Amino acid sequence: MEKTLYVTDLDGTLLNRSDRINPRSIKIINALTEKGMMFTYATARSLVSASVVTKGLSTKIPVIAYNGAFIFQPDTGEILSQERFTAEEMNEVKGVLEKYNISPLIYAYINGVEKVSWITEKENDGMRRYLSMRKGDRRLNPMAEGEKLYQGDMFYFTCIGEKEELQPVYDFFSNSGRYRCTIQQELYRPEYWCEIMPARATKANAIAKLKKMWGCTKVISFGDAINDIPMFEISDEAYAVENAVEELKAVATGIIADNEHDGVASWLLEHVVFVP
Repeated sequence: MEKTLYVTDLDGTLLNRSDRINPRSIKIINALTEKGMMFTYATARSLVSASVVTKGLSTKIPVIAYNGAFIFQPDTGEILSQERFTAEEMNEVKGVLEKYNISPLIYAYINGVEKVSWITEKENDGMRRYLSMRKGDRRLNPMAEGEKLYQGDMFYFTCIGEKEELQPVYDFFSNSGRYRCTIQQELYRPEYWCEIMPARATKANAIAKLKKMWGCTKVISFGDAINDIPMFEISDEAYAVENAVEELKAVATGIIADNEHDGVASWLLEHVVFVP
């Protein structure tokens, strides 16, 4: 029998509209994991943010964060795999963002400590909302205009704003083979997020690494958004929740119940087979 790795997206897939996992889903997934199910999540969130919204879920499993830039052991924070920008790539990202007058949130390790840096004078409504939901987060590193924003080992850029102002940035980086860039509307919100990562930082690449780490021969994944398409393409089976975008449903193996009604957990309960 094949040893299967089960991978789910978080926002819009495993998480409900309140950004939490339904208690029934936690109970089902933890019970199956305890029996030996090889299960993880792959998210654009950081480990800090993901740990908050997945409270109660087993922390024994390595998880994929920052859209595949990192694989973490969540109970210890140990980095099992990572992808970062080269110095040349960082300089190019800086130049393009400055050209289009975009002030980003920059995720980097500064002196070995993870930080999220931004210029406070250039905050917009979307950035303020993001920051208001992360009060007390020790990664937050507000900076004044004129301070050195681009520093440390940078691995992820998030630009929040109107689609029209972010589109030129997306067009530049998405047409370059050196980067991975996504743009999509924030879930349940009007603003758009444009995220820039090293080309190697993808959910698909991280899943391939984890598949090898765990000695799995098959991947089954779950998602809801366009950025889950690469993950679906490398999966043996891929299921879109009912609330998923039509583009993802079009490439899915099947459609399952939505994120409000335990779609992922219910599917796992019915279909997971354990290897003797």
